[in-house]
Amino acid sequence: MDLAGLQQADPDALQECAAAYDRLAEAFRRHVEEWQSTVVARTDDSGWLGTAADACRSALARTDARLTSARTELLLIGATLRAGAEAVRLARGQLLAALAEATAAGLAVDADGRVTRPTRTEGDRHDPDARNCPPQARQLAERIGSALADAATADQALADRLLDFARCATDGSGLGYRGFAPDPLAPTITVPDLLGPALPAPGAPPQAVNAWWRSLPVAEQQRLITAHPELIGNRDGLPATARDQANRIALTRYLADYTARGPLSAQERSKLDGFRAIRDRLAQSPADPPVLLYGLSDQGQGRGILSFGNPDTATDIAAYVPGLGTELRNVGGKDADRARNLWSAARAADPARSPAAMVWLGYDPPPGVDRLDPQTLGVLGQARAEAGAASYDRFLAGLRAGHEGPPPHLTALGHSYGSLTVGLAGRRPGGTGADDIVLVGSPGTGAERAAQLGVDPDRVWVGAADNDPVSYLPGPLGELGGDLNQRWFGKDPASAEFGAHRFEVADGPSGSFAAHSDYLDPSGGPSLGTVGAIVTGHRDRVGPQPPR
Repeated sequence: MDLAGLQQADPDALQECAAAYDRLAEAFRRHVEEWQSTVVARTDDSGWLGTAADACRSALARTDARLTSARTELLLIGATLRAGAEAVRLARGQLLAALAEATAAGLAVDADGRVTRPTRTEGDRHDPDARNCPPQARQLAERIGSALADAATADQALADRLLDFARCATDGSGLGYRGFAPDPLAPTITVPDLLGPALPAPGAPPQAVNAWWRSLPVAEQQRLITAHPELIGNRDGLPATARDQANRIALTRYLADYTARGPLSAQERSKLDGFRAIRDRLAQSPADPPVLLYGLSDQGQGRGILSFGNPDTATDIAAYVPGLGTELRNVGGKDADRARNLWSAARAADPARSPAAMVWLGYDPPPGVDRLDPQTLGVLGQARAEAGAASYDRFLAGLRAGHEGPPPHLTALGHSYGSLTVGLAGRRPGGTGADDIVLVGSPGTGAERAAQLGVDPDRVWVGAADNDPVSYLPGPLGELGGDLNQRWFGKDPASAEFGAHRFEVADGPSGSFAAHSDYLDPSGGPSLGTVGAIVTGHRDRVGPQPPR
């Protein structure tokens, strides 16, 4: 597809064709229902028995399946046309936005998409600066070329699919003649991914995703949010408000989907409880700070990210990773409380600044354990944290990419097993990109020294209550080697050998897990205020505690 063709393309015409196929499918549905009630049902209820009756019913069943499949094929054609329309509309919007920017910058675009600076005067012909195009021209040419390539890909894919439908209609090899018989009440429609090539690749860095989004016209951004929230809500690098809007749409759909299902498995029930808890938290939260649903999915045990304050405009961001035993419902419950407490502590530490505090459940933490012995602690492997570390690393890069104005002060905060996730993220190439790392109630980070966490060890902070049993978890049996500072996942972060700053926390009650849960609670001693000071960059206010 050339530039003029994409400029003049009319995606609405494809949408109208899709709507026509939908109407045809609906009319065909009524025809199928009439056939079933007047022919199939009467034959079944006739009392006719014998070989001929069996053959007749078998033939009717085959015809019924073909009719149902034919309706499904009509629906599939409509869905394919809509997908193609979305892809062309997106590419066209990118093209028109780039052309408008070129015109505003006084640049010319030829029929092949080349961007040049037009020569206006005789003097310009001898001016090297006038002959050379500015960097903006190269960027615009790349955007125009990308839009044309995306449109060509979508156009060819759509044409191939429509030709395939036409061939099937001609030679009788459609769904109905391939024995395809879906549920007539809820046919499965698998739509070709025509929109995918017009989006950044799944592995694209958040900076590229952000640049792509900002190149889209506002109308196209809104169309994607509304029509395809699943593509927007969890894409690192996109603006927080866009993700929030998309995820609220997705939340409504998840609630409807899981509520309408039959008997739920334990994991499905846990997810539904989580969706409901997040819904209730959003409904009950006051306007200050704004609460954004930054991430949501039913992947694994369920994923959820809430932000108290807008991270795109915040001066300080704290990204809190919960740990052992965390479920999706906790994102709307106790872990949301902790993030809200953290926002309040940061605000109190420096009222002149604008913080955002986030709870990030972007991985599957291990389930809780009832006692600390080798048998129950067998669930505490490192694999879950390793998978989470990659996602957390990309999430923090997305916070950087989507931020407006001067770079924010970013604090990575891990509690319990979440501190291992944060630690492993810091050990990835390039680190997390955080300015400070805070570890509370940590059973280890996978590292032997703070210097291995991707930041200056002077910016690694540790809170470990004396009565917190998790912070004393020894290494697996046989691996202690006599080192009293060895923990389940490496060196004790609160030890002198680790090399971090240990800050003052309350001892907490003894003989239970309560001391493990108080670090971000207003009633849990000085730790919450201390973390608030770290988040806002006031390290001079941190009360030290001797290392172990």
